[in-house]
Amino acid sequence: MSDHDSFDLQRFLPYLLAQAAETAGTGFQRHYKGRYGMLRTEWRVLFHLGQFGPMTAKEIGDRARVHKTKISRAVSALTAKRFLTRHVVADDRRQATLVLTRQGRAAFDDLNAAAQAFDAQLMAQFSAKEGALLKRCLAALAAT
Repeated sequence: MSDHDSFDLQRFLPYLLAQAAETAGTGFQRHYKGRYGMLRTEWRVLFHLGQFGPMTAKEIGDRARVHKTKISRAVSALTAKRFLTRHVVADDRRQATLVLTRQGRAAFDDLNAAAQAFDAQLMAQFSAKEGALLKRCLAALAAT
């Protein structure tokens, strides 16, 4: 038997992670896309602002590990939907602080509740100990 015959894609960790992320991501997408017409990067920007407060696009991109062009498109779309406003930074007019509008805060609050319910539904298939271990392991992988 050659080395490639013993390789099992179905047990390859990056493949398993991608499959799990796709399944879970598609499930939650029904909430943010169905209710608000948002794309994945848009809800990630919205959630960063909702959770951490006003930030620049660069700060969000760094935290979310998303390329600046995708963040820029998401900011434009969320601005058009009136979910956020841009406030030019006085010291550096090339940058703007992003702030949720009242509409944006309401969308965040709604989606935050939906995210918590969705997370609880996903985690219900595991014991509390398994769920905690899974989240610790995923956080460790994400930090590398």
